[in-house]
Amino acid sequence: MKFMLIRRADADTENGAMPSQEMFAAMAAYNQRMTEAGVFLNGDGLRPTSDGCLIRFKNGEPTIIPGPLYPASERIAGYSVLEVPSLQAAIEWAQQWPTQDADGNVTLELRRYFSLEDFEPGAGLEQHRNLARVPNAMNVHVAFPGTCREAMQFYADVTGGQLECLLTYAETPAVEHSPPELHDRIIHASLNLRGRRLMGADLAADCYTPPQGVEVQLEYQDIEQAARTFAQLAEGGKIIMPFEATFWSPGFGMATDRFGVGWMVNVSSDNCPLATEGDSP
Repeated sequence: MKFMLIRRADADTENGAMPSQEMFAAMAAYNQRMTEAGVFLNGDGLRPTSDGCLIRFKNGEPTIIPGPLYPASERIAGYSVLEVPSLQAAIEWAQQWPTQDADGNVTLELRRYFSLEDFEPGAGLEQHRNLARVPNAMNVHVAFPGTCREAMQFYADVTGGQLECLLTYAETPAVEHSPPELHDRIIHASLNLRGRRLMGADLAADCYTPPQGVEVQLEYQDIEQAARTFAQLAEGGKIIMPFEATFWSPGFGMATDRFGVGWMVNVSSDNCPLATEGDSP
């Protein structure tokens, strides 16, 4: 079940008061615990309603009501999206909300998402099912010649992601059909990057081929963080394209790391709009 954990606004959040460093760290630790438990999908804080507006429709005609909006207690200051088995499980996580927030005086709200199974059959439901053809996730799987453990631990250190699985051949039924030299090697590794996963495995020498024609792409908003990540990935490897400004991004680089895996590190930008129908190539 998917729930939204809503942090209601108050006078401080509506006045734009920023969290203390203690609160900021406590919230990061809270999100990290939920990430490690596999229940945290995403979450964000919201700027005050003075930076937004209401769009209210009457008889189909919109009216724009600029912020700030009152009362503060009916507004949202932030939210987290959790994937848990029950409302009780969501409540248990909500009860662990950092007490450093507003000295422990906050109001949280839990709301369960609808799923398609909640709706009656009909044409509208079929349209939504058609949209559901899009996968819930697209992950990347990389093969290694025996260096999977070292590589995945390196990627976890570089990206700050959660290394949630390092499973050896010896720990699975596949051990009966695997040569002895594979027994202590990795059959499945998973690095969680904000819900997206870089996975990997070691292959036998006669099955392994170095990756070609494909790169793992990392997207950042902070150009300094992107540059640091690129430098770490490129160290001991080969720079294909130095990290620098391009016509589509203020920072982009390509490199092959010391494990033979190709990377693109990109800073997001609005300078690459989608082509519209009828545009010339």
